[in-house]
Amino acid sequence: MSSPFRIGVAGVGAIGKNHARIMAEIAAKSDGVVAFAAVYDADAARAAEFAAQYGTQAASDLEDFAQRIDAATVAVPTIFHRKVAEPLMQRGIHVMVEKPISESYAEAQALIELAQEKSVILQVGHIERFNPVLLQLEQRMDHPKFIEAHRLSPFPNRSIDIGVVLDLMIHDIEIVLHLVKSPLVQVDAVGIPVLTKREDIANARLKFANGCIANITASRISPEKMRKIRVFQNDSYLSLDYQEQSGWIYRKDGMQIVREAVEVEKDEPLKLEIAAFVECARHGRRPVVTGQEGAEAVRIALEITDQIEKNAALGTS
Repeated sequence: MSSPFRIGVAGVGAIGKNHARIMAEIAAKSDGVVAFAAVYDADAARAAEFAAQYGTQAASDLEDFAQRIDAATVAVPTIFHRKVAEPLMQRGIHVMVEKPISESYAEAQALIELAQEKSVILQVGHIERFNPVLLQLEQRMDHPKFIEAHRLSPFPNRSIDIGVVLDLMIHDIEIVLHLVKSPLVQVDAVGIPVLTKREDIANARLKFANGCIANITASRISPEKMRKIRVFQNDSYLSLDYQEQSGWIYRKDGMQIVREAVEVEKDEPLKLEIAAFVECARHGRRPVVTGQEGAEAVRIALEITDQIEKNAALGTS
């Protein structure tokens, strides 16, 4: 019998602890094909805690971690993505980097080039691409004309090294780019800081060469969570809720609008995402969200944040 494919997670904080849970589940159901081989965290005690909880090993450092695994998810703070992912890829390790791939487009490109050089899989953790509601949207979508997305949450007390655009809005930026598939020609954006030094609420209006307009709002100071998207096309529009994994399609019927429910087979997007990464890494397949797609989302997000900062400077001058 061949050796199992060894997977691990670097960073077992707020997001990474869920990676560890799912990796343990994947390994347990694989009949020995996949092994949850190691966890790594800068906090050795935290690494030991989760290693004990999920029956794996805590690596003493990144070099030790790399020797124990064939593929890893990187769930450390954004500012450390390259610092952790790069040495792993240098050693031939397949990597899934949580979104955003980097806080810098140049750093994102460096990771992409390294993945190509080392012939390793580089996937970016844009989780909504694995949400079952998106599949329903893609199956029913035909030339979107207008897209409206809202992503609101209470203050998370994490990811405060980046603003809400790179933290939350980037999910919808990547989805819109994926759906529209047309060059971006204009960006209008506003945003304000409330609890951090970066923008905590923001709105961006994106205009594409094919005429489609996307209006995206993100906030991390909302009293409640909301993750919704509406897509308008010639004869209908879809209203979908990522959080509830439910939705409606509205169609013209003469001079009336009729509504029908969208049937969604609910599942955990993170589980689907990590399972897809493991399969891509094992078999050398193209990931659903490539490094380049993740980098393009960062490029647009940075264009939005640059405009927000310029507007803020003008407002205080």
